[in-house]
Amino acid sequence: PETMTTRFFPAYPWDKSSLKSMPVDLQQFEKLDAYALKVNVKNSVEELVKALLKQARTDLEKVRAIWMWICHHIEYDVVGYHNKSQLSSKPIDVLQTGKSICEGYAGLFEQMCSIAGIQCMKLSGYSKGYGYKMGQTFTGDSDHAWNAVYLDGRWHLLDSTWGSGAVDDSFTKFTFRYNEFYFLTHPALFINNHFPDNSNWQLLKPTLTLKDFENNMLHNSNFYMLGLLTAHPETAVIQTVNGKASVSVDCRSATLFTFKLKGTDEHGLMTLKKHGMKLDIYPQKTGSHKLQVFAKPSKASEEVYNCVLEYVVECKSVDKAMRFPKDLHQPVGPSWFTERQGFLRPSQPDPIIHTNDGRCSVTFTLGKDISVLASLHSDNSSLTEDMRRRHIMQIHRGNQIELKIHLPHAGNFVLKIYAKKKSDPGNYDYIFNYLITCLNTEVKWPAFPQSYSKWAEDYEILEPLSGLLPANRNVQFKLKMHGIAKVLVQAENAYPLTQSRGYWEGTCNTSGCREVFVMVHENANHSFYSHVLKYEVETQ
Repeated sequence: PETMTTRFFPAYPWDKSSLKSMPVDLQQFEKLDAYALKVNVKNSVEELVKALLKQARTDLEKVRAIWMWICHHIEYDVVGYHNKSQLSSKPIDVLQTGKSICEGYAGLFEQMCSIAGIQCMKLSGYSKGYGYKMGQTFTGDSDHAWNAVYLDGRWHLLDSTWGSGAVDDSFTKFTFRYNEFYFLTHPALFINNHFPDNSNWQLLKPTLTLKDFENNMLHNSNFYMLGLLTAHPETAVIQTVNGKASVSVDCRSATLFTFKLKGTDEHGLMTLKKHGMKLDIYPQKTGSHKLQVFAKPSKASEEVYNCVLEYVVECKSVDKAMRFPKDLHQPVGPSWFTERQGFLRPSQPDPIIHTNDGRCSVTFTLGKDISVLASLHSDNSSLTEDMRRRHIMQIHRGNQIELKIHLPHAGNFVLKIYAKKKSDPGNYDYIFNYLITCLNTEVKWPAFPQSYSKWAEDYEILEPLSGLLPANRNVQFKLKMHGIAKVLVQAENAYPLTQSRGYWEGTCNTSGCREVFVMVHENANHSFYSHVLKYEVETQ
């Protein structure tokens, strides 16, 4: 129609303003929607429209009532789809059987609008729907039908077939599942999976070519309904560069993500950002791999993640160094999510901590009443549960916590951080993890000394930090402890430490013993000592 050329076209790409092509207040439709669902007229299309329009005043309301009725009463005919010769797409037949394929949905929609006095077109073209394979080309006849309606001086797009529900993977069963997304969809989003035979009906300027349509990333309606805005790269097939491929998503509000590469999340590093996420993929085999990204709103209590993106990652070479430990959990590193759990101002904002000498540390400001537990994991370590913790030392200064880490050997490690409320008697909950990498094969740090329950949270060891002391040596001790009357270091002999400026200092000789204990008198009147630290001594 000639009106098309004179009307303004929304530009491509999408301006992120609204998912719809005109302002729509869904709450104002609630009564109308409920009414339309209850209308039950099957004898003629005219009678049905007449009944539906009883509650509709404006053209927008009329279109809405027709849309709602079709989406909830016509089911997709999976049998008819496989046997099209038996199939009638005549509006009256569609109405009376209550089932059809896209052709029938669009035809019924067009006729109902026409009866209601609203301009409506039935459009056909290619779609990225059932059976679509990423990166495929489109040839031959169109495979889908939808509609355009004329409201408020402009054309708008809708797809009642896709608004009504979905077909399962084997194309044998249809499930009604209403989808608001396909009602008056913004043209710059509609083009994502609908390519009309006549490019004018893209309602876009500039229009996209079929090649653009084929190459463009398919965003399903979940992507937009979850408040996601853009994804990079914008093409469905990604080639790795030096064994690595990267994907990122921008979104409006805090969203949780997961991913699967060939069904597992082991070969990637995903970090949450305030407005989205970043994912680096390192496939450990060459070839083509399917990558899926899932998302859910952070407010959603249920564990259901929806698939929002699919890519094919083509890997030409493998980066063996980026083989991650099995214990690594996604997402990696700190984020808005860990902030919510009370870990603020991380000294290491990145997910990977690189260390050359096998030592590193990470500091946080802790929220109120939080008790922390940390452990170190690696694939080729025979670390016991106890030793996993003993390679990490916690140092508390006011509301700051420092985790000092001494690696037992080179390699990739996972630093797992758990927390609980101090006031809770229960278990620690896993919060997040870092990846620590060290390539220096000379590295071999012993564990920190073992501490006992009387070692208070805000005590601090300045020296010796190593839990393994040299034999037959004088060893210097310097400990920060308060509220204590006396300190002894018990080797073969007992060595008292003296207090000066809040530190307890002194020397002890390690000859003739296998273990050294630090013991304290909490009170000058006590006759017994409490053990606070234990060191091992090297065998000769």
